[in-house]
Amino acid sequence: MGARLLLSFGLRRLPCFWSRGRDLASAFKMDLDIQCEEMSASRWTELKSSMNTSKTVRLDDCNLSASHCKDIGSVLSTNQSLMELTLNNNELGDSGVELMCKGLMAPSCNLQKLWLQNCNLTDACCKYLSSVLSTKPTLIELHLGDNKLGSSGVKVLCEGLMDPNCKLQKLQLEYCELSPDNCEMLCSALRTKSSLKGLNISNNKLGDAAVKVLCQGMMDPNCKLQSLHLENCHITAASCGDLGTVLAMKPSLTELSVGENKIGDPGVALLCQGLLNPNSKIEKLWLWECGVSPAGCKDLSHVLSAKESLIELSLIGNELGDPGMELLCQGLKDPKTKLQALWIRECGLTTACCKSISSVLGTNQTLRDLHMGGNKIGDAGVEIIREGLMNPNCNLRSLWLGNCSLSAACCGSLATILSSKPCLTELDLSNNSLEDEGVKKLCESLKHPNCKLQQLVLYDIYLSSEVDDELKVLEESKPGLKIIF
Repeated sequence: MGARLLLSFGLRRLPCFWSRGRDLASAFKMDLDIQCEEMSASRWTELKSSMNTSKTVRLDDCNLSASHCKDIGSVLSTNQSLMELTLNNNELGDSGVELMCKGLMAPSCNLQKLWLQNCNLTDACCKYLSSVLSTKPTLIELHLGDNKLGSSGVKVLCEGLMDPNCKLQKLQLEYCELSPDNCEMLCSALRTKSSLKGLNISNNKLGDAAVKVLCQGMMDPNCKLQSLHLENCHITAASCGDLGTVLAMKPSLTELSVGENKIGDPGVALLCQGLLNPNSKIEKLWLWECGVSPAGCKDLSHVLSAKESLIELSLIGNELGDPGMELLCQGLKDPKTKLQALWIRECGLTTACCKSISSVLGTNQTLRDLHMGGNKIGDAGVEIIREGLMNPNCNLRSLWLGNCSLSAACCGSLATILSSKPCLTELDLSNNSLEDEGVKKLCESLKHPNCKLQQLVLYDIYLSSEVDDELKVLEESKPGLKIIF
C-alpha cells in the first residue's frame, strides 16, 4: 500500500520512508535492508555475500522468485547470526518456500523472525512450514499474511504449532482465507501454547460463532495471549459479549483490534463492560469503522476516565460528530486518563468541537499523538486548538491535520506553534489549500532554533517551483528534518 494512501486513511502500518531508519550495524555484522529493487544477477551475487554476514535481512518487493530461494536457504543454513528475515511481496511460491525450509531446518539455523507476506503461497507449502515449527524452537515470529493458505493449509500449520517443540510467540494469518473451522484448532493452540502472545487473523470470514470458540480457548488458564487482531472478520455485537468476558477475566490481553466490524454502539457497550472490570489491563484498543456513534462515545468516555492502562485508542471512520467528541473529551480531561495516542480521523468533526479538544490539550499532559485528519475543522478550528497546544501542560509530539479544509490563513498560528513547542516533532498538513503563502510562513518557523520538528508532510499541496526549491534547501540545512511533499 502506498504511503499517500496510508496517510489518507491513517492506518497503523507505516510507509517505507518512516520504517527504514533501523541501523543495528556493528563492527562485524551489518543489516541488509533493500526494498523495491530489481535483482540483476550481479546484484544478487553481491547481496548473497552480504547476507552471510548480516543479523537482519529485508528484501521486500525485490522481484525475487523460487530461483533465489535455494541461495536464501543456503544462507539460513550457514549464517548462525541471522535472526530476522523479511521477504514480503515477492513471488516465491510454494516451491521457493520448500527450498528455503531446508535451510531453516538445518541445526545451525537460529532464525527467530520470518516474514513471508504476499509471496504467492498456497496450502501446499504449509507442510514444510509446519515441520519448521515443530523442530525449530528458536522461531518465535511467523508472518504469512496475504497468502491463499486456505482452511486446509492453516490446519496443517496448526499441527506444527501444537507440537511441544514449537515456541512461537507471534502468528500473523491476515488475508489467508481461513474458515470458521480453523478456530477450533486455534482454540486448542491457545489452550496449550502459553508461549503464543500475538495472533492476527484479520480479514478472514470467521463470524460470531468462530470468535466464540476462539474466546473459549482464550479463557483457558494456560492462554497468555497479549494481542488479538480480528479486523474485518464479519463479526457483530454478538461477539462483543464473549470478547468483553475475556477482557474482564484475562489481564494478559493488552491489545485488541476489532476494526471494520459492524459491532455498533451495542457492541461497544459490551466491550466497555469488560474493559471497566478491574482485571482488565487493556493498553491498545482499535475500533475503526465499527459503526460507533455519540452513544458509544459515552461508554468509551467512562473507560477513558477509569482505565489508566489504556494508552492508545483508534476510532477512525466512525460518525462520532461533534457531540461524540464532546463526550470523549470529558473522559480525556479526567486526571486519571493516561491516553497517549488518539486516532479520530474522518469522524465527522467540525470547528464546533475544537474548543473541547483545545481544553484537553491544555490539561492532558500524557497525550502525545493526535490524528484528526479528514475532519472539516477549518482555519477557525486550528486557531481554537492553538490555545491548547501552546499551554505549558501540552506535550504533544505528533499532530495530523491532513484534509482538514485548511488554507494559508491558519499557517500563522501553525508557525507560532512550531517555533514555540519543541516537543512537537511531527506535523501532517497534507491535502490542504495552503499554497505558497502558507508554506512560506511554515518555512520561516522551521528555521527558528526552538523548532525541533523532525517530519513535515505536505502531500497534495500545489506549490510553485520556487517554494519547492525552498523546501529542499531547508531540508538540507536541517539534517534532522524530513519534508515529504
